[in-house]
Amino acid sequence: MTAFGPEMPRFSELASGVRRLLAPNPSIMTGPGTNTYLFGSSEIAVIDPGPNLEEHIDQIVATAGAPIRWVLVTHTHPDHSPAAMPLAARTGAEVLGRPPAEGEHQDMTFKADRILNDGDSLATGEFVLQAVHTPGHASNHLCFRHEETNWLVTGDQVIDGSTVVIDPPDGNMKDYIESLRRLKVMRFEALLPGHGERIDDPVRIIDWIVDHRLEREAKVLAALQANPNLSSHDLVPHVYQDVPEHLYGWAERSLLAHLLKLEDDGLAEIGNETWSTT
Repeated sequence: MTAFGPEMPRFSELASGVRRLLAPNPSIMTGPGTNTYLFGSSEIAVIDPGPNLEEHIDQIVATAGAPIRWVLVTHTHPDHSPAAMPLAARTGAEVLGRPPAEGEHQDMTFKADRILNDGDSLATGEFVLQAVHTPGHASNHLCFRHEETNWLVTGDQVIDGSTVVIDPPDGNMKDYIESLRRLKVMRFEALLPGHGERIDDPVRIIDWIVDHRLEREAKVLAALQANPNLSSHDLVPHVYQDVPEHLYGWAERSLLAHLLKLEDDGLAEIGNETWSTT
């Protein structure tokens, strides 16, 4: 991971009818906190209301200044979606997204009134939000294109100033890289990430992320060749020399995602819980 930038303001108006609120949940994994986006003026759509924090939900309602009609989530990790159901109960909003996968680090409270598939749109009198299914960080991950600006709300597919953990089995490195490559050719004007500031050079940052992931993959393959028959736990120090030891647990999750991709590509194999090249 790399460092996030300076402290962000709690509220920003990014364009006419596009506002951002920063949830008060900063951490090593969330950077300055989770970004909540509000679209519209007379009827409001909220994307990623964040964790279930009453003070943040109060702030969303107060900032909206108009009825909140829709609550959308990019994915059901605990820093992005748990406030969706309380916010919908309070406002009567329709909830849109994809169901959570089974397993850890999922918000099992999330229930969509409308399940969104790739290409589905929420069209209002003021704006259109189009869903782009981007599996990889999470199997149910969606990005949302704001048609009027050609900006993309990226959730954790792309964040500002850092990389994200790909945590198997729901996280899938191969899917993640393929989703990034798909977004690159869609040519957005800017990216609105789930963490950090607006990104005004989407192609450059997407190229950087893909290159970083492939460089890490090459290090994994080289480490396997030099140190065959090690577990993913024992491989971490050989691959993540640039990561502090207290983050080795998370590093191992992304390392496992790389190993599984290499296995899928026919370049690595596992036996007796240890890995080697083919």
